[in-house]
Amino acid sequence: MSRHRPHREPAATDAGATAPSTGGDPSRFLNRDLEWLEFNRRVLDMAADDSVPLLERVRFLSIFSNNLDEFFMKRVGTLRQQIEDGSASPVPDALTPEQQMQSIRQRVQDMGRVQADVLRSNLLPAMQERGIELLTWEQLTHTERTEARAWFHHNVFPILTPLAVDPGHRFPFISNMSVSLGVMLRRPGESEQLFARVKVPEIPSRLYQVPGTRRYAPLQELIEHNLDELFPGMEILKVLPFRVTRNAEIEPDQEDADDLLEAIQRQLRERRFARVVRLEIASGANQRILRFLTEELQIDPEDIYETTGLIDYGGLNQIADIDVPELHYSKWTPLAPRGLEDDESDIFAAIREGDVLVQHPYECFHRSVERFIEQAASDPKVLCIKQSLYRTSGDSPFISSLIRAAEAGKQVAVLVELRARFDEARNILWARKLEDAGVHVAYGVIGLKTHTKTALVVRQEQGGIRCYGHIGTGNYNSKTARLYEDFGLLTCDPDITEDLTGLFNYMTGRSRQRDYKKLLVAPVAMKKRFLELIEREIALSRPGHPGRIVAKMNQLEDRGVMDALYRASQAGVQVDLIVRGFCCLRPGVPGLSESIRVRSILGRFLEHSRIFWFGAGKDDPLDGDFFIGSADWMYRNLQTRVEAATPITRPQHRARLWEVLQLCLNDRRQAWQMQPDGTYTKVPWRDLDATDARVTGVHQNLMRLTTERLAASVQQGGIAAKSE
Repeated sequence: MSRHRPHREPAATDAGATAPSTGGDPSRFLNRDLEWLEFNRRVLDMAADDSVPLLERVRFLSIFSNNLDEFFMKRVGTLRQQIEDGSASPVPDALTPEQQMQSIRQRVQDMGRVQADVLRSNLLPAMQERGIELLTWEQLTHTERTEARAWFHHNVFPILTPLAVDPGHRFPFISNMSVSLGVMLRRPGESEQLFARVKVPEIPSRLYQVPGTRRYAPLQELIEHNLDELFPGMEILKVLPFRVTRNAEIEPDQEDADDLLEAIQRQLRERRFARVVRLEIASGANQRILRFLTEELQIDPEDIYETTGLIDYGGLNQIADIDVPELHYSKWTPLAPRGLEDDESDIFAAIREGDVLVQHPYECFHRSVERFIEQAASDPKVLCIKQSLYRTSGDSPFISSLIRAAEAGKQVAVLVELRARFDEARNILWARKLEDAGVHVAYGVIGLKTHTKTALVVRQEQGGIRCYGHIGTGNYNSKTARLYEDFGLLTCDPDITEDLTGLFNYMTGRSRQRDYKKLLVAPVAMKKRFLELIEREIALSRPGHPGRIVAKMNQLEDRGVMDALYRASQAGVQVDLIVRGFCCLRPGVPGLSESIRVRSILGRFLEHSRIFWFGAGKDDPLDGDFFIGSADWMYRNLQTRVEAATPITRPQHRARLWEVLQLCLNDRRQAWQMQPDGTYTKVPWRDLDATDARVTGVHQNLMRLTTERLAASVQQGGIAAKSE
């Protein structure tokens, strides 16, 4: 697979090497944070995999770092607070917060060494062979350094603000995720050493590109080797590049819904100055500078992470964006969904002919979901539009469509989730724009995040009012719809649209509705229904005809659901779980989970859809129960968020969902198999014939199948094929 494989720690570092007992033994569950790190280790594996196109591997290296940044911002601050408070975990856990932090540090350091080695020994030589170089200042030629100094003086020097620290100058504020240089200076002829901080500016390009070449140097390097321009007449003794990560787990007071907007804005201000949870430094750090930073940032030695690689891997995205087609995945343009090939066609007429199931990014988001709201905004027969927005893109077409609809006199109600992590500022901006246009904006249910991806359109038609709905597994985000794999259902099924009406009343008003005809809605009934379906498989399971469950999701952590799956396994139910991210269930443990298998799929697209299938005792899998929705099997999704899942009833749609599940379960190219101790083993594929579809990979197979379906649709309907 690759020359660089991350070290796998023994299971004993988690919760003991022996199999957990059933009952209430907390070791029957794996630790969420450590399993999240195992997920990110698989991302790092992608960067080291020589079967992945070179520049995509470079991007995976950057994704790994970005993921780790979010992990520290979201999780480590909470653990630190628990340790300081002397509190235990929110639920009984096999590891104390202190043990978790020790394991986190050990694993992060281990993966950091692997990351640096993958870049140095794997990617840089491969890039150099293709004429792409990432260089230090010393590796630039004399002429290139001269050009770089001139570029630095013109484009960077005016932005820089060196900040001295002495009795007359306080230690400066260090912003989250910023890269800085700690500089130790002294005046000629004096012994006193002085400290100054220089922030690497956050300009669009984090790399300097030698003109006319594909040779790059980090901006940090240019600043470090031109400090004499910032400190003329001073002697520069030592320089230490460093980067801080601050805690983002600052929850607003949500007791008063009228103050939620103000509370979120206060939270954003507080987050800027939150405690530092990680200090990244270059190897060989000057101890005097390091002691100074440790004292001023008020951190402990275990918060310091030394690297022999880059301080900021985010700059690698500039290299990953280089336009060399053979060094990237083959280009994919989403295709028009069947029945929506024609730009001029009536999307409401298409939905009336039967539910429309779309899968992104294989099928076009613009021609389906965006078009649904766009046509609703311009259609004079549409009376009302309701939509929930959790995350959307910066130039979201949904916002402009909703504003246009409101200005045309339609009733428009939008649920904007202000608490969507790291998108709060953007969502506040959208909320204000929508309100200014006359849109009814609600900020959600007190105490719950609104995570459901739903929309409802009310239309006046000849026979009376008809409602149309969309229920999706992914966000209303046009940009991520090209990168994230998701499903969405467009329907005018009156039972589902009536449920959507009740759901929006719950989200925007004071409705306490708990009963829904078809939708599974959290937190009111979704978990209860999933548990009932698991128990039904247990009841139906018998020798020679076991129950069967297949579920695909992003994470699995809810202990009630996991215990139900353990009971199902002990009853002989065959359980296959496709979990992209972390999974806290232990598969394949004798006496506990022997018939449970867990695999993870990673590749060019981010697997994001949630699909749930229960065999229901039927011989034909298409006669089982299928659901798609916005919720993972996590406590937060099932208990503290508003979520929705819809049944899928049309046979051709069930067949498509089953096809996706089978591709994921049979894949040999993009799959990792989970072990009982929480580690993962890459499923081997090089021993198979190149023509075997299992070697092609889930994503390549689905691109092929989508193309074939559109071609068949064109042939049958005589419609000219169109793509996005």
